[in-house]
Amino acid sequence: MKVVISAESAVDLSPELLKEYNIKTTPFTILLGDDARLDGDVTPSEIIEFVKSTNVLPKTSAVNQFQFEEHFSEILKDADAIVHFSISSEMSSAYSNAVEAAKNFKNVYVIDSRSLSTGIGLLVLYAAKLAQKGASVEEIVSSVLKRIPFVQASFVPSRLDYLYKGGRCSSLVYFAANVFQIKPQIMVKDGKMTSGKKYRGRYESVIVKYVKETLEEFSNPDLEEVFITYTTASSEIVNEIKQVLIERGFKNIRETIAGGTVTSHCGEGTLGVLFINDGLNN
Repeated sequence: MKVVISAESAVDLSPELLKEYNIKTTPFTILLGDDARLDGDVTPSEIIEFVKSTNVLPKTSAVNQFQFEEHFSEILKDADAIVHFSISSEMSSAYSNAVEAAKNFKNVYVIDSRSLSTGIGLLVLYAAKLAQKGASVEEIVSSVLKRIPFVQASFVPSRLDYLYKGGRCSSLVYFAANVFQIKPQIMVKDGKMTSGKKYRGRYESVIVKYVKETLEEFSNPDLEEVFITYTTASSEIVNEIKQVLIERGFKNIRETIAGGTVTSHCGEGTLGVLFINDGLNN
């Protein structure tokens, strides 16, 4: 049985990884004012420039049921089954839309990742590797569901106005960040974004401290895969983080640029390190 792994564009995997593991994606829609663009056809730099020039935040529109039906139908022309991963149902209607679309097929399984960006990507990549090894669709779904609670997805934004204006950051946190120059860690917990540790200082120093403290707090990582995912970041900072991850023993350190969906909600200067914290079980 040929099982294909699928996700929405918010998975933020590189084109090279998508091709290597035959992962199929369907795009969110990015609204830049009155201009509707598909995620993937608009770059993070274009989104950031739009906000700077207009002082208007972009909006995102989830993949609807009809789009999912077309997506699944196209994949099934050359596959026996689909395991589809959605961005957390707490963050988007995409999951419920995918579930409704899947009811029109006998062999489409929809999973609520309870995460975003390469937090989803970690699960997708794991599932794709199982599929390549010939695992059954039931084995893939069962194995993935066990790992969802252990996904460590977090990031630190250099600014909070995107999250605040988008309703994903409280006014108190936003006020404190501006007055006291605090840069909060944003964590995904129980499928929702929540504030974690608070940092002060130069953003470059904050990011390195965030990475080291995250590795200390989530100290049982599966060392097979880790993602450094960012909207914008200097090569110096990325290389410094890579060195920290190399010293920790990670095998595959994946550097990815966040897509339009994540950039629209998080803005420039946002960086996260993401891995699955269940190392003893794998």
